[in-house]
Amino acid sequence: MTSTARTDFVRPDEAAMHTADVALGRMTKYLHSHHGKRNIRLVVDGDPKNTLEVPLAAIELLARVLAHMAAGQAVSVVPAHAELTTQQAADMLNVSRPYLIKLLDDGVIPHRKVGKHRRVRAEDLLGYKRQGDQKRRAIADELGELDREMGLY
Repeated sequence: MTSTARTDFVRPDEAAMHTADVALGRMTKYLHSHHGKRNIRLVVDGDPKNTLEVPLAAIELLARVLAHMAAGQAVSVVPAHAELTTQQAADMLNVSRPYLIKLLDDGVIPHRKVGKHRRVRAEDLLGYKRQGDQKRRAIADELGELDREMGLY
């Protein structure tokens, strides 16, 4: 059984943005020079006796989190199987709750009902978001091509 997800966001201040940017640069260099590894060993507080072994996938995810933080964006980690309330889902899409409910009722985004309440799987919501992003990129590419054909660019 899945439970409703927590979607607490971490909003970086200027100092956190700078720290994230520096860490991202170092982490990116490390990942490029050590690709193919399954796990990464991290030394905590410079103490070789205090190491952590972390899956590479977790480090790659951390790099994405750092990239968003470095850009000043709020970040939250939500498991793919987690279920979101309609308000959480609307917040993640940056749309109103009534608009999201229309998408759900129209069958655009899968959901289930728990009593009178709708629940949306994070995985389904992110799939919808990815499709929209792909459509917007394709339209932008097409408009760019038309600009070039017309000599406007």
